[in-house]
Amino acid sequence: MYKRKPEWLRVKIRGGEISGDVNEVLERYSLNTVCTEANCPNRMECYNKRTATFMILGKNCTRNCTFCNVTKEKPEVVDVSEPANVAKAVEKLNLKHSVITSVTRDDLEDGGAAHFAEVVKEIRKLNDGVTIEVLIPDFKGDKQSLKKVVDVKPDVINHNVETAPSLYKEVRPMAIYERSLELLANVKNMDNSILTKSGFMLGLGETEDDIIGVLKDLREVKCDIVTIGQYLAPSSKHHQVIEYVHPNSFEKYRIMALDMGFKYVSSGPLVRSSYYAEEVFR
Repeated sequence: MYKRKPEWLRVKIRGGEISGDVNEVLERYSLNTVCTEANCPNRMECYNKRTATFMILGKNCTRNCTFCNVTKEKPEVVDVSEPANVAKAVEKLNLKHSVITSVTRDDLEDGGAAHFAEVVKEIRKLNDGVTIEVLIPDFKGDKQSLKKVVDVKPDVINHNVETAPSLYKEVRPMAIYERSLELLANVKNMDNSILTKSGFMLGLGETEDDIIGVLKDLREVKCDIVTIGQYLAPSSKHHQVIEYVHPNSFEKYRIMALDMGFKYVSSGPLVRSSYYAEEVFR
């Protein structure tokens, strides 16, 4: 059943000259952004701040999560020029903090880890002083793949648990909650100087106990930063919204998470994994 969006979720569409500049750079270097592919409600605001989350390794995902708007078709051939092109775009947009994510590529032997590493290296070559955040898939739990990313020392390694473990069967049927937690723990075991980050959505049918449990699990693996946002169904074919969570509840969870020891918590209806990523990092 369709639920009418509450007032706090109605985003004014904003365009403008700067968002056009961002689009022009993305087109010039043939780059994808998760902002567009995931139909993010904040994309115009971010574009007007000259920020974008680059989505590498094509537009097509090999997983079948029911919450996500990213296309689930045959994976594309990996573009070897993409790392250099992302670096050029970071330079042209004069970014201080760059966020790199990808679709999940279970068809690749290392899940695309080496490609992530090349992107980080190319950004650093051209953009001295830029901080880099990578939002990575789980690489099917392969430690050697993860180590390829850890070894190039991005400033932040983000991997989202997305929802409570009780909902994985219907929301993330090809993912494993414990494997995601293990990945975050492994980053810290490999290089404790790298900040770890994760995020999850509310409104998918989770309980308050579920939310508290996820926060405790993330702290157990020494996760530094957490983002909590409202799930918005991209279409009627996706997992339905069970609840629109009030901003007061998001604030309650923000305080709760800080009390648990997270270094930074971003929690609100429009919060997304890379929303205000630079401010979070600073």
